[in-house]
Amino acid sequence: MIRYAQTTDLGAILDIYNDAILNTTSVYDYKPHTIEDRLSWYEKKVSDGFPVLVSEENKDVIGFATFGPFRAWPAYKYTVEHSVYVHKDHRGKRVGTRLMIELIKIANEREYVTMVAGIDSSNEGSRVMHENLGFTNCGTIKKAGYKFGKWLNLTFYQCELRGPTTPKEE
Repeated sequence: MIRYAQTTDLGAILDIYNDAILNTTSVYDYKPHTIEDRLSWYEKKVSDGFPVLVSEENKDVIGFATFGPFRAWPAYKYTVEHSVYVHKDHRGKRVGTRLMIELIKIANEREYVTMVAGIDSSNEGSRVMHENLGFTNCGTIKKAGYKFGKWLNLTFYQCELRGPTTPKEE
């Protein structure tokens, strides 16, 4: 089941995110976050009107996804950047795909025109999932990060959405 996250989900979201920090190159961060960090992140997402979705199985949160602004300048207002993370025991089971389908649906309903993904180039599973969802590779920043004793390349993907019928410059 996919639903909007609640504050009671933040412990599970934190566990998933911290595992990604400590054991993968999905997050270019070094230190685990705290529950206070996640609460602040969640409250900001909600107050800014951005979705935070969770995938639940047997009442356990097994993945989450969200989107937010791509850049701070107003001309980027029709572009969002998303994040999707899946619990280590549930990867490869289409949890991320189901979350992304719902996230794309919400982004289309809100009339965004472009959804961006920044994916570590070594993350084959994420790259394939995004390609299967219609995202296209738009380029790689080589040596964008350094983690686990090696340079990391960051590949950007984008998905063209429906967008607004009448975009405005305001």
